[in-house]
Amino acid sequence: MTTTTTTTTTTTAQTIRVTGDSSSSGGVSLDGYDPEQVRLMQEMCILVDGNDKVIGFDTKKNTHLMTNINQGMLHRAFSVFLFDASYRLLLQQRADEKITFPGYWTNTCCSHPLAKEDELAGVEGAKVAAVRKLDHELGITSVTKDELKYLTRIHYLAPSDEVWGEHEVDYIFVARKVDEVPMKPSENEVKDVKYVTRDELRAMFKEAEQGRIKLTPWFRLICENFLFSWWDHLEAGTLDQCVQEAKIHKM
Repeated sequence: MTTTTTTTTTTTAQTIRVTGDSSSSGGVSLDGYDPEQVRLMQEMCILVDGNDKVIGFDTKKNTHLMTNINQGMLHRAFSVFLFDASYRLLLQQRADEKITFPGYWTNTCCSHPLAKEDELAGVEGAKVAAVRKLDHELGITSVTKDELKYLTRIHYLAPSDEVWGEHEVDYIFVARKVDEVPMKPSENEVKDVKYVTRDELRAMFKEAEQGRIKLTPWFRLICENFLFSWWDHLEAGTLDQCVQEAKIHKM
């Protein structure tokens, strides 16, 4: 793992270049996939360079095609880790309808800021997107922007299969809710949810090694490199010590 230090980019909608043309789609058809997930593939993701500088935007479909990823296409994302009063972490299992990593267990919520005015501004834009997707995926409306603690960014690449994959600069947020969090997961987005302790999460890693469950690659990377230390600091009340605002960890 290497680390890049950079500044967080703030960009307005007027400065980005629209791509989203069919030449980036590689002739890949979405026939046979879930219609709602196909619709979401037309959302416009934010393209960035290795320093997280906005350089344009393109469709969710194009940004997740391995043909484009292998040519260096990189987009912005976020990951939320939500803990309860007992410091248990909320996990979700991605729905089987998902086009990338269907049925995989992962962190509370992970998705993309979109190429629209209120989601372009680095950390603040990613927070807006995180609140939006917590509601969309999990029906969670009680987590606010101010409750999302930004820690750092990771840059990783991971194929889902021969066609689809991820190549992201991922903004990491941690939150803790003392009160019970009402939720109503979308069946089209989420297959299952559960809160886990540290030991229960470690047991899930053993299950994954045995092929009994699957874990998303970004969740694996974050767990293996950061999560358990963050967890300790959260419980100790010292999470501020983990903040690395200007760093991008290349995994």
